Amino acid sequence: MTTTSPPKDDEKALFKEAVQGVRKLKQDTISPHRAPVKVKAQRQIVRKDSAEAHPFSDIYEPYLDQDGPTRFRQPETSAHELKKLRRGDYVPDLFLDLHGLTQDQAKEELSALLLAARRRHTRCVSIMHGHGKHILKQRLPMWLAQHPQVLAFHQATREWGGDAALLVLLKTDI
Repeated sequence: MTTTSPPKDDEKALFKEAVQGVRKLKQDTISPHRAPVKVKAQRQIVRKDSAEAHPFSDIYEPYLDQDGPTRFRQPETSAHELKKLRRGDYVPDLFLDLHGLTQDQAKEELSALLLAARRRHTRCVSIMHGHGKHILKQRLPMWLAQHPQVLAFHQATREWGGDAALLVLLKTDI
């Protein structure tokens, strides 16, 4: 069993100097007593968000090259941007995991992600669709190609999910 010796005066002085100006933190735990929720205000927010949501069609099928990894770019987007996505030069700011969701739930989550990305002026997002039965893997590119905010997407690099995810390049309103 080892014992530590008490700190020396010079060590105490160094410590006091290092923590000079530090304030005590307030308790940041959640109180068990919650304030009543204003349902009317929340309904207005939900209505506003659903009005801004993009309706994805299951009928529309854009031309996607079947050779190689999943990829797409709008005609006005440079091929160099798609190459940068492929190499992983863009680091995603937002992430969405669609594992275990139905197609309708996935559409809602995708729409919410794209809305949040527009509000935050996000340039790149990562969307995990998983492997599973390949339903979302097939539908997600069709939905993304329809959205006016999407400039390009490419199968993610290994560090961002590999063939179970897409990196999406978005327009920013700046």
